[in-house]
Amino acid sequence: MQNYQNHRRFRPVFHRILVPVIFLTVIGAGVNLAESWGDHERLYNASLILVLSMCVFGLAIYARVFALIAQDRAIRAEENLRHYVLTGKPLDYRIGIRQVIALRFASDGEFPALAARAAAENLTADAIKQSIKTWRPDEHRV
Repeated sequence: MQNYQNHRRFRPVFHRILVPVIFLTVIGAGVNLAESWGDHERLYNASLILVLSMCVFGLAIYARVFALIAQDRAIRAEENLRHYVLTGKPLDYRIGIRQVIALRFASDGEFPALAARAAAENLTADAIKQSIKTWRPDEHRV
């Protein structure tokens, strides 16, 4: 059962294996380039390996970031629709994306009041999550 304590997504293969291995590859490629500096036959290959490993590292990070940005947009649309269905009004324009993402965990019974409070008091995402009494799990977050 998902709740405030365990709602964050942690992917061990990505966070503990892939990113550190790619990061170490970038460091190793940098060391290789430094050691190849005086050897003109190895310099091109060493610099190419460093550039490519930096590109792979950037690609891994941006692939995750872009997926989360797209998902944030979908969550905003879903929660705006849910608020409209429950209240007949769209979400308050003062509610930011981080607040909307936090509000998605609120049950339908407490969602409208918590959304109004988040807008009026400018609650942080963490404060919103801690205010939720009946947790609505989101098992589909990337």
